[in-house]
Amino acid sequence: NNIHLFAVFVNGMFCKNPMQVTPEDFFLPRLNVPGNTDKGLGFNVTQVTATQLPGLNTLGISLVRIDYAPYGLNPPHTHPRATEVLTVLEGTLYVGFVTSNQANGGNKLFAKVLNKGDVFVFPQGLIHFQFNVGKTPALAFAGLSSQNPGVVIIANAVFGAEPPIYVDVLSKAFQWYGNVVKNLQVGFVMSS
Repeated sequence: NNIHLFAVFVNGMFCKNPMQVTPEDFFLPRLNVPGNTDKGLGFNVTQVTATQLPGLNTLGISLVRIDYAPYGLNPPHTHPRATEVLTVLEGTLYVGFVTSNQANGGNKLFAKVLNKGDVFVFPQGLIHFQFNVGKTPALAFAGLSSQNPGVVIIANAVFGAEPPIYVDVLSKAFQWYGNVVKNLQVGFVMSS
């Protein structure tokens, strides 16, 4: 009796046996509950990826709820595997993304102030941000074109690397004095 069982691994996750799928695999409650914005930069991302909602596996989409305290910042970051489309439900956000390595050697900022009901797209892999410019909390939802979009927060990656990137490398790259880089690295290690 040679029975072979194979697990199918797609986009970083194992597929559930179709005979064991239930309605719960396609349901996620309580996305109406605000995330905690009382820490750090004053924002919170609640993810809805295939990890939280198994029914998304292999579908190539995900969702996030982003809560912002007044003047809260979702810092410059990238999604290496997804384009993001953001919709503001409450508040006023200053958002933008930066292109890089243009033919003229420059980098171009595409930015707008968004109000309730406005939509903005962040192309895959480009550095982007959202900043609550209002005196009240803000709320946005974003759809992403991957079940596993990934996120790289630029400052954390550069200044919070462990072991740290050599000070000389960052000093030259950012054209800053070494003591400025050292202070940034210490701050990011402590906040990790």
